[in-house]
Order: sequence, then C-alpha cells, then structure tokens
Amino acid sequence: MSNRVDLVVPVKVLLRAKSRLLGAADGGAGDRTAHERLALALVTDTMTAARAARGVRRLLAITSDPHVAEVLTGLGVETVPDVAGGLNAALAYGAELLRQDHPDCRIGALQADLPALRPEELDAALAAAPERAFCPDRQGTGTTLLLAGHGPLDPRFGPGSATAHAASGATELLGPWPSLRCDVDTAEDLLAAATIGLGEHTARLLTPAA
Repeated sequence: MSNRVDLVVPVKVLLRAKSRLLGAADGGAGDRTAHERLALALVTDTMTAARAARGVRRLLAITSDPHVAEVLTGLGVETVPDVAGGLNAALAYGAELLRQDHPDCRIGALQADLPALRPEELDAALAAAPERAFCPDRQGTGTTLLLAGHGPLDPRFGPGSATAHAASGATELLGPWPSLRCDVDTAEDLLAAATIGLGEHTARLLTPAA
C-alpha cells in the first residue's frame, strides 16, 4: 500500500494505567496484579492489530514501563522511554523522532487501548483520511487516531479532544470502523469492545472472570 503511515503510540506505566477498570479483570476484587495484566493485554492487542495493518509502516511506542517495553519489543514494536512528560508532550516527542529518521513520512498518533481493533478497519480509515484527520471515539468526544500527514502532529488529546482536533483543522473520520472508535476506559467500554470482538490477549484474560 502506498503512502503508508508511521504511528506513535503512548503507553502509560502499568501501575498508573486504566484506574477506572480496576476490578474488571477479577470480578471486582481489585487485585493490582490482575489489573496490570488487563492493562497490558489491551496494549498488546492494540499493537498486534496495528502491526498487521497494511497501511502502517512503522510503530513507535512511548513508554517508561520496562515490562511494557519488553513485551512490545517481543512483538516487533519499537519503544523509547517517555522523557517528555504528559500525553501530548510524549506524542510530540515521538513524532519528532519519527520525522528525524524519515523527514517525508506521513505520521499519526494511535491510542493504546483499542483491544477490539481490526487491521482492515484501521486500513480503511487510513485510506479515507485526508492530510490531517482524526477518528473520534464512540461517544464522539475523544480521539482514538490522529493523522497529521506530512505536517506537524499538533496533538490535543485530553477532555474534549475531538472538538480540539477539529478546531486544529483536522477532518473528522466517520466510517465503517467501529473497532477503531472503541477505546476502553471503563467497564462499559470493555463490554462494548467485547460485543465487537476482543483481541486474543484480552479475551483470554477475561474468560475465567466471565
């Protein structure tokens, strides 16, 4: 596929990740080890799907968690520590690294909590995207994918990021890609992702609890 994209993916330290999902992996018990396994499974399934997308040329994960870095390296994903601090700063830093290696590359940012992601749906969104675009989450307020094309990434993630990215000149991507819009922050989100079909790692982890 021509005009493939390089994506930077931010991944939190597992100890601080997905606090609203605490208990989802163990029937409400709230065991931290089980919770961190779930957080890692979400990331693993997201990265596995993104690597399988034909429109993705390169994935770069920004994470300061050594265990996450080890697992992602095993998947063939490049990782670098987060030295910037803060989500948008980390994304801007990752985009700068991608551009240093390939100044003419098409770049974007992908969230790491898309456990139902389908490679073909990510490909469809990438193919439909103009130079600068974003995919909103299923609620329509957040952002799961930001594409900067060959311009600055200018990430504006956080509360109301869909509105912020639209204000930055990004075109909203709405199409037949529900798995790309289903990020997971809460138990309700996890149920929605399960309806679409969870990736292997998340599904395997949640089967005993189910």
